[in-house]
Amino acid sequence: MPIFVARWGAGREGERTVALRPAPENLPAMTIGVPREIKEQEHRVALLPSAAYQLIRRGHRVIVEQGAGAGAGYPDADYAAAGAMLMENHAGVFAEADLIVKVKEPLPGEYPLLRPGQLLFTYLHLAAGKPLTEALLKSGATCIAYETVEVNRRLPLLEPMSEIAGRMSVLVGGYFLAKHHGGSGTLLGGVPGVLPGKVVVLGGGVSGVNAARMAQGLGADVTILEVDIERMRFLDITLHTAHTLYSNEAHLLELLPQVDLLIGAVLVPGAKAPKLINRAMLRKMRPGSVLVDIAIDQGGCAETSRPTTHHDPVFVEEGVTHYCVANMPGAYARTATQALTNATFRYIETLADHGLAEAIRRQPALLGGINVMAGKLTSRPVAEAHGLEFTEAKL
Repeated sequence: MPIFVARWGAGREGERTVALRPAPENLPAMTIGVPREIKEQEHRVALLPSAAYQLIRRGHRVIVEQGAGAGAGYPDADYAAAGAMLMENHAGVFAEADLIVKVKEPLPGEYPLLRPGQLLFTYLHLAAGKPLTEALLKSGATCIAYETVEVNRRLPLLEPMSEIAGRMSVLVGGYFLAKHHGGSGTLLGGVPGVLPGKVVVLGGGVSGVNAARMAQGLGADVTILEVDIERMRFLDITLHTAHTLYSNEAHLLELLPQVDLLIGAVLVPGAKAPKLINRAMLRKMRPGSVLVDIAIDQGGCAETSRPTTHHDPVFVEEGVTHYCVANMPGAYARTATQALTNATFRYIETLADHGLAEAIRRQPALLGGINVMAGKLTSRPVAEAHGLEFTEAKL
């Protein structure tokens, strides 16, 4: 069903602008599709049965691929009880749906399933993947990224997963510090008479503060590197035993020889993560220390980082164990599914009730979430990352 009508006009400074005319009132019911995630070891699902029930009560049709919620503890029977239609065929969900709601970005096998006029609402992280960006442009679909929906300088749809990844980073970091996992054999909390392990967190945002809280709770010696002075004041007040340090290369070089667990939690919304750690810097770390690169979804903050999976999560470079799983929250699929739907549902409901144009009028933050629209790239950071033409999306 057509969600919007696009017209082309001149943008500022010669940029092209894709504009939306409001969709007509009394839109027909929308079909929302929830495909099963096919990324390796990804068990989250984009919509809870309770959320499906609410959408169906509002007159919409919800199609859920069989087994989509099983990994998060939500069997098909729960969706059937909510009134959703269960579909066995993965491609069929895409074919039927006006709005596709996912957790992770489409994989190559899913690229041909998207079509012009269709809405895709999911995590995209396009700055880290040019082939995906080009495929979405070719599809003609309008693609809204959870991670670039911004409200008052916050990223409310990214925050729940950042909280999980931050907390998880300390759990997995401590696990791989164990000697039998190739680590140095350091217990982060220490014991009486033995100093605790040293944890350094790069970035004091949502992931960083949650990592610091967990490390602090274990009794580790925690230092957070940050560039925002006001943020450091906040961290100093709320994390009483953690240290804050202005983030620059000199300070990082001083810390690296003593670090047991280094956590990369830097984020530039929508853009590639800055490479704060090069190979030469990594050599200063002790053999058996651990790097957890939470920023790997956006390309990673270390020169040596490359995406891994939950099935094969680590590799060693320069004697340092790298944990670079690109979908960390997927390990705790039930908690993550609940947290994600809590954040996304009101946007999904607004899109279903009103169509894209009116939904943006009611929830203006959705406009910033549009990364691709009708074959045009509407995210400036992604365009800059890949050297592609940028087109501004406007109502």
